[in-house]
Amino acid sequence: MSNVSDPGGVKRRRAKARRRWTGYAALLFTLVALGFGYSALAPAQNGTAVADAADAEQIAKGQELYERSCITCHGENLQGIDGRGVPLIGVGQAATYFQLATGRMPAKANGAQMPRSIPVFNDEEIDAISAYVHSIGGGLEMPDGSLRDDAALAKGSELYRLNCASCHNFTGKGGALSQGKYAPPLSDATDGEIYAAMLTGPESMPSFSDAQLTPDEKKAIVSFVRASTDSISPGGYGLGGYGPVSEGLIAFLVGMGAIVSFSLWSGSRK
Repeated sequence: MSNVSDPGGVKRRRAKARRRWTGYAALLFTLVALGFGYSALAPAQNGTAVADAADAEQIAKGQELYERSCITCHGENLQGIDGRGVPLIGVGQAATYFQLATGRMPAKANGAQMPRSIPVFNDEEIDAISAYVHSIGGGLEMPDGSLRDDAALAKGSELYRLNCASCHNFTGKGGALSQGKYAPPLSDATDGEIYAAMLTGPESMPSFSDAQLTPDEKKAIVSFVRASTDSISPGGYGLGGYGPVSEGLIAFLVGMGAIVSFSLWSGSRK
């Protein structure tokens, strides 16, 4: 075969090459434009960076407070120290918040049960220590937003009666348990403390997972407890707040005492 020049074929190859490189350039330009556009229209990244910085600052403050007040009992790595303090691995932010907010920790003395006391730390310090413990050991967290559902008081009343009244009394007065322990009264507990107690199960109290009591059901119970404990007393002796049980017992004892006294008086007259 003889080599014959083909000006048309050369032109076609050159045009094809030009189209290919033009496509590459257009693709590159599009990617660069999209990158600049995303950077300009995504301010949430700045907010995330600020939030991460704030979290890091809070955790650092919590670590400082922990090493000052908690490390001697709970250990450098939250591993606990035998005879002093339990491990904190896995207790989470919710349990730490409950123990610090109710003043049960730092513990004043060892006993069958840690009583409620005046908190040693303020709210900001409690949040910082809770964040630090959670960052190291993980665990359950408190939900954001309101912890009440005042529209579900009737539902909260039923749930409280089924799950809480056997220990805490029908009106939240508390009651005795075995081995020197007790269910504390709920009159001084805040919304967060009640929710955290249901979530984590402190002392002898069982924990209620979201599968047992949903977050909405927990909020309904919180609302009922607050409504029942915050209500103004009508006056008189409350008889422990047990309702018809204690009232019936008192009526029986007083009535039988009156009958026996009357019988003895009548017999003496005869």
